Amino acid sequence: MDGIVTDVAVGVKRGSDELLSGSVLSSPNSNMSSMVVTANGNDSKKFKGEDKMDGAPSRVLHIRKLPGEVTETEVIALGLPFGKVTNILMLKGKNQAFLELATEEAAITMVNYYSAVTPHLRNQPIYIQYSNHKELKTDNTLNQRAQAVLQAVTAVQTANTPLSGTTVSESAVTPAQSPVLRIIIDNMYYPVTLDVLHQIFSKFGAVLKIITFTKNNQFQALLQYGDPVNAQQAKLALDGQNIYNACCTLRIDFSKLVNLNVKYNNDKSRDYTRPDLPSGDGQPALDPAIAAAFAKETSLLAMNHLNGQKMYGKIIRVTLSKHQTVQLPREGLDDQGLTKDFGNSPLHRFKKPGSKNFQNIFPPSATLHLSNIPPSVAEEDLRTLFANTGGTVKAFKFFQDHKMALLQMATVEEAIQALIDLHNYNLGENHHLRVSFSKSTI
Repeated sequence: MDGIVTDVAVGVKRGSDELLSGSVLSSPNSNMSSMVVTANGNDSKKFKGEDKMDGAPSRVLHIRKLPGEVTETEVIALGLPFGKVTNILMLKGKNQAFLELATEEAAITMVNYYSAVTPHLRNQPIYIQYSNHKELKTDNTLNQRAQAVLQAVTAVQTANTPLSGTTVSESAVTPAQSPVLRIIIDNMYYPVTLDVLHQIFSKFGAVLKIITFTKNNQFQALLQYGDPVNAQQAKLALDGQNIYNACCTLRIDFSKLVNLNVKYNNDKSRDYTRPDLPSGDGQPALDPAIAAAFAKETSLLAMNHLNGQKMYGKIIRVTLSKHQTVQLPREGLDDQGLTKDFGNSPLHRFKKPGSKNFQNIFPPSATLHLSNIPPSVAEEDLRTLFANTGGTVKAFKFFQDHKMALLQMATVEEAIQALIDLHNYNLGENHHLRVSFSKSTI
């Protein structure tokens, strides 16, 4: 669902030649604090009328908790996968923005999508909801000054050149839908490593895989996100930027590929979902610190989210064990039910390595995300089902297609118990309920 921006209204106080210029890093040793140049908003001109946030569908969306240095381009990129973006107003001093789409249907699709998948900008969660305003009316003089942003975004949108001649191939789709980016580094006066690329691009979402190579005497890379939306955001924000001052310019296109097949983890390629991969013949092994970080990150998912949670009236304590694996008993040996193999369990939500569902792993919360709901199941059926787990259902909200819903229990402990009892519950019609924790609220 490609979109074209037709109108932009922001307080931009600089020339068009500066909008996509500036370096990502000032030198090879710099940090990421100045990754993208920020347009200066006009905070003195307040948007007329405070947003009442009544929750009724509107083609104008209210976006909150934006990072302070975020650009108009990055905010526009949030809406492009869902349809035409017709206007934008940035409230830089409040870390907020209003984004207007061409149709209410496009806005509903965007809100529903981001209700299930929490949007991130620069590795920070943001919040999107319907605005009380049905149309975004802005100062025409600000619109004129924002034309440079419009031109830059339009140029990027029409420059989706597909990748050809690569030997790394699986299935292919329309370039703008791909989660894989093709990156070329021009004017490479400083070395650019795989880790530098990961540092830069992970600001826009979870980077799953990177492959670097040299082609036509140019350093190039293929980089895969878990979600095409993240790839679009990164391309819009970074294409044409310099990694270091006045050199190492990023040239970014969408790839035809939808998945990269990484065989080795070394300084040339990396699969961040598979820390167990070998380094390959003739290649230096992964730095021990990086390998340790891989393993630690995998185990810290569970530990950070579950340690200190309350269950059955007691606090759970989770720490790292000295054991690397759980030793299963020998076949035929009775261990009195103390050990169980969950390798092929239907309870797994995250079976496929690298799946975009890994971005939906959230700590326990009182709000649960329900999916795979059959058409015959009504709200009252689900309320009754969850109340029978011993808790109190405080709120419920169906998504537009009624295949998914949000349900809020009275406490986090009640939500944990409900998830344990009802995940994979058979609702009939060959539908097993999927239950997970949500970062959204009702």
